[in-house]
Amino acid sequence: MTGSEGFLDVPARSPKPRARGLTHVIDKGLNLREIEGLFDTAGDYVDIVKLGWGTSYVTRNLEKKIALYRSLDVPVVCGGTLFEAAVALGKLDEYRRWLAHHRFSHVEISDGTVELTRERKLELIAELSRDFVVLSEVGSKDADVVFAPYQWVEWIREELAAGAWKVITEGREGGTAGIYRPTGEMRTGLIDEIAHSIDVENVIFEAPAKLAQAWFVKHFGPEVNLGNIPPDEVIPLETLRLGLRADTLRELLLGEGG
Repeated sequence: MTGSEGFLDVPARSPKPRARGLTHVIDKGLNLREIEGLFDTAGDYVDIVKLGWGTSYVTRNLEKKIALYRSLDVPVVCGGTLFEAAVALGKLDEYRRWLAHHRFSHVEISDGTVELTRERKLELIAELSRDFVVLSEVGSKDADVVFAPYQWVEWIREELAAGAWKVITEGREGGTAGIYRPTGEMRTGLIDEIAHSIDVENVIFEAPAKLAQAWFVKHFGPEVNLGNIPPDEVIPLETLRLGLRADTLRELLLGEGG
């Protein structure tokens, strides 16, 4: 039973398959039983699963994992690091064939570690979007690299125009780069600048930690797209979205504050 069928007047949530209010989950090596357990309790709230960085390349039971996710009607995407490795090694054609062989419907295109020219990245987004649903990512994985807000806005706009379905703002799985400072503190001014210029429905904010998740939900509402969510945080995040946790109860459930 979802919260909408219960006795509390919780915020409305879009039904699956959703285009907004996405919970983008990171799978760092879950086994089949763990996936079944996740969906047994939290399947209503998982919208897309990322096989983190290059884990898909070394997973022995990859075919079974992908088949299981497919049977659960959840798209799977490989982490952008695998894409970057393929590009850097001149193996992009082989990577595309590998994705097609494993029947991936989505692909992540990033340049957080391997440098691509803007022109080349946009070309790749346009090219791969003909065969896959593209999630592109902006921002560096290097915590010491800081880009001006106007650059983020410009890049997000360009990548959406090139054919990206959603653009992911880099945060790493630990929340220590990109839209976060190395301490984990959020670059709230940057995020506000992005939201001022871009429809946040088109952006997935990486938010692996509770404090960041609560901030995004309070700031943008329960239908904000959040990414790199650990499997054991899917239900806790949904409670934040619905005001069923102290961090968001007043704002989301009781209608207090702004």
